[in-house]
Amino acid sequence: MQPYFTLEQYDEIAGVIKGKAKILPEIAIILGSGLGGFADSLEDPQVIPYSELPHWPISTVPGHAGRMVIGLLEGKCLLAMQGRIHFYEGYTMQQVTLPIRVFQRLGIELLIVTNAAGAVNPDFSPGDLMLITDHINFVGMAGFNPLFGPNIDALGPRFPDMSQAYDRDLINLAREAAAESQVGLQEGIYIGLSGPSFEGPADLRFLRMIGADAVGMSTVSEVTVARHGNTRVLGISGISNKANLDGSSITTHEEVLEAGKLIAPKMERLIRSVVRKL
Repeated sequence: MQPYFTLEQYDEIAGVIKGKAKILPEIAIILGSGLGGFADSLEDPQVIPYSELPHWPISTVPGHAGRMVIGLLEGKCLLAMQGRIHFYEGYTMQQVTLPIRVFQRLGIELLIVTNAAGAVNPDFSPGDLMLITDHINFVGMAGFNPLFGPNIDALGPRFPDMSQAYDRDLINLAREAAAESQVGLQEGIYIGLSGPSFEGPADLRFLRMIGADAVGMSTVSEVTVARHGNTRVLGISGISNKANLDGSSITTHEEVLEAGKLIAPKMERLIRSVVRKL
């Protein structure tokens, strides 16, 4: 398996999308588990299955349809990923973050990342939305950073700064949008683990101790690559289950997908309001 992609390969994929798209998107959004239905709200949608894109990895997880939808939302053109790629599926970090590089080569300057996340903060409840104010790159610290390997200077610097991974102006915009759309919005720090096993009680107590409020198996590598390429990022987690700090409950993927039914309408209202205010 080829460990790294070239600029020419990113541009090849971007060229295929340009050839299929009626209009080029201004904003990209990655839809987490159970949130794929958001793409159905786009007007004049154009669907591109991942199988039609060269080099593009195929999502294998239930709740991830494996296609992109390009359409209009509040008068702006969005590209929605119905299904993201995960490290635990056996893909490399470069494959996981391939879509972000393609977005950058398409000229997209703003990325909205969503995910289904487990609560670490005991004050969070299933169905809550959490505005991501920062993240802990646990997998990257362990050696699986998506920027490992040769740096392509045309994409970004060798040593990018991550002190403001989530755009502060977009965070403030999301706060205003939540108030206007009457959507309750928690705030906190997301920690990304590799998965696919859910965390045990001792894991969760440790994650809480180091400052995490929600935990998931995605997002951080995508955001790292986005910031490397100077893409602005807004991150929102949908809380799918209560913090299981004492081991009194069992977490399942079915529970995550079911929680998505509560989260999705609120997520759509919030994102609509954010896009309207951009």
